[in-house]
Amino acid sequence: MRKQRSSALFIAQRYPKFSITASSQTLRCVITFEVLPYPFALGPGTGTAALFTFSIVLNMGMNWRLALTAVFVEGVLFTALSLSPFRRHIIDAIPASLKQAMVVGLGLFLSYIALSGNVAPPSLGAGIIVTSTATTTTLGSLKQPATLIAIAGILITAMLTVRRVKGALLLGIFSTASLGWLSGVAPLPEKILTIPQLPLDLVGQAITGSQYLTGSQLGNFFAAVFMLLFVCLADTISSLNVLGQQLNRVKPNGELHRSKQALLSNSLSTVSGSLFGCVPVIPYLDSAAGIFEGGRSGFVAIVIAMLFLVSAWFAPLFAAIPAFATAPVLLMIGVLMMSGVRAIDWNNLAEAIPAFLVILIMPLTFSVADGLAIGFIADAAIKMTQGKKQPVSKSSLTLAGIAVAYFLLTTLQP
Repeated sequence: MRKQRSSALFIAQRYPKFSITASSQTLRCVITFEVLPYPFALGPGTGTAALFTFSIVLNMGMNWRLALTAVFVEGVLFTALSLSPFRRHIIDAIPASLKQAMVVGLGLFLSYIALSGNVAPPSLGAGIIVTSTATTTTLGSLKQPATLIAIAGILITAMLTVRRVKGALLLGIFSTASLGWLSGVAPLPEKILTIPQLPLDLVGQAITGSQYLTGSQLGNFFAAVFMLLFVCLADTISSLNVLGQQLNRVKPNGELHRSKQALLSNSLSTVSGSLFGCVPVIPYLDSAAGIFEGGRSGFVAIVIAMLFLVSAWFAPLFAAIPAFATAPVLLMIGVLMMSGVRAIDWNNLAEAIPAFLVILIMPLTFSVADGLAIGFIADAAIKMTQGKKQPVSKSSLTLAGIAVAYFLLTTLQP
């Protein structure tokens, strides 16, 4: 996703040691196959990359090695949480309406990412939605070639998808990219192959980073671990819920089948990724594209792993694919996720209001964790006002309390 790329690019530019390698991505997908037989790919998430860069490294002034140590500790805690019975209490505490709202909110989030973006090089976003000083956002200009090509790509991908053409989403990407290359809007790849370089100086920094933990940084370190854990937990539960519904592998209570193994694969990937110098990971929502094409087993994760490994050699080719070429695919995935809105009881305002806030806040804040945290708080607060008519559980109060602590830590940073 473009937002994920931009966050990772910022890290790579500001702190060159944070280049994300195909080898670590391959390891995560292998872990997914070994632990969980689902077609899920794992990678650095939007929220975790931004939180790591802006809130922890920049705002807290934390050394990047110590920040990686925080990622490692968070991964260990996440693993322990995945193995403990408390995991089920967390999932059960989330109301069914909020679980459906996660799906819809993430669908709008992906759609907003697809349609927005700066059309100027090197971004080359779709530019269908652009910033505005008068109205915050507004419709982009059809004078922009990138916008016209993005619209053409959306139409091509939609027609292929409706006709159930095999590989429609992949064809949509390369068709749109080809239009950009042939028209000269996007530069052609300078070369096809390159020899990948492994950043070996990153290996083990999550362990040695503990030497930078001083008394003055102790409070920031614990705050960083807490924030990373909450964001990873929120993003992972949301993503697994969305992908599980696409697979029809969700229980009546909204829990993914084998949720323990699903959370465990993600937590182990975060631990291993930190040792390679990577920010925390989540299941990629882009996995929905593979599910749409018929992927159902963990063998898909192995194929993804091998392709990630090969992609390191073809980096110049893939890097030349403009951002507007991915817009059609993200938009189609967003369409698939909108069906969850029908499962929300809009006649029950106690359920509808928190669900609506989750759906609204996720795309507007560019944060899954923020949207879910506001939903937790709103759900508990509204149920508390209803008294015996709608008793609030201790689990819901706990989630709301954690959400409040998360907001205090993220918004009160100097």
